[in-house]
Amino acid sequence: MKQTTFASLAFESKKKLTRRERFLAEMDQVVPWARLLKLIAPHYPKAGNGRAPMPLETMLRIYFLQQWFNLSDPAAEDSLYDIESMRRFCGIELSDNAVPDETTILNFRRLLERHRLTEATFQAVRQLLEEKRLLLKAGTLVDATIINAPSSTKNEDRSRDPEMTQTKKGNQWYFGMKVHIGTDRKGIVHTITTTTARDADITQLPELLHGKESVVHGDRGYYSHDAVDHLRRRGIRSRLQKRASSGHPLSRTEKARNKKWSSARAFVEHPFHVIKRLWGFAKVRYRGLAKNTARVFALLALANLYRVRHRLLPHGA
Repeated sequence: MKQTTFASLAFESKKKLTRRERFLAEMDQVVPWARLLKLIAPHYPKAGNGRAPMPLETMLRIYFLQQWFNLSDPAAEDSLYDIESMRRFCGIELSDNAVPDETTILNFRRLLERHRLTEATFQAVRQLLEEKRLLLKAGTLVDATIINAPSSTKNEDRSRDPEMTQTKKGNQWYFGMKVHIGTDRKGIVHTITTTTARDADITQLPELLHGKESVVHGDRGYYSHDAVDHLRRRGIRSRLQKRASSGHPLSRTEKARNKKWSSARAFVEHPFHVIKRLWGFAKVRYRGLAKNTARVFALLALANLYRVRHRLLPHGA
């Protein structure tokens, strides 16, 4: 029998349910833990003659906390000591369980990256939503966002990340990477690619289609005559917003059409709002595209669950 600390007893007797507790309780119910653990278990260390590994589910829950609250490995360890609601979410009781140190948390993250398990997690969540009929196939919305990277060279290597690049958007310069997504008409992500910041959005259009859509919506960055022809040959209606070219401004009709199509593609911004504004992924934490791409897959898998959580929660929860 587990011993309960005085801190746990005091936590149980408090009257107010905080927003963090409510959020963690909801996500605890909608994350398909059994599916995800089954994916990761073949790659996770088994107990042997040495020190027994931390429970897999505990480590996965800590990893998800890192995504939701934008925690580094050391900050995740500190938070588990400091915050009772996070310990409860992970099933940790200070009097009975060891708190994983930052090195253990780091090693688990690297295991997920090495075996591309965050991509597998995203696909598992996508499959779940398809089974629940929460992911629509009729239309695809495409968009991209820039995730900033540190541009300073005041670091150990005295250089910027060579896998990040610079681009100009409007009158502002950005240095970092791009996340490209294809979503259904309600903004549930079904496809993800990443590139450096200077890569044109249109280069990713073919990769963002699942092949069963009948219409595609995108902003001016995806428009070209070749792109429209490519969609037409596949039997897909183009709703890519037309852009003016040198010496050929848009007509009033074309402007009105762009405005109409713009409202239809507004849902594609919602996943970016969740991961960048709510969960703090406005700047990369790691060097290189591979590590940050692994994080993108995890974040967008969790964002999909978050956005449909009320339809996944048991009735009355």
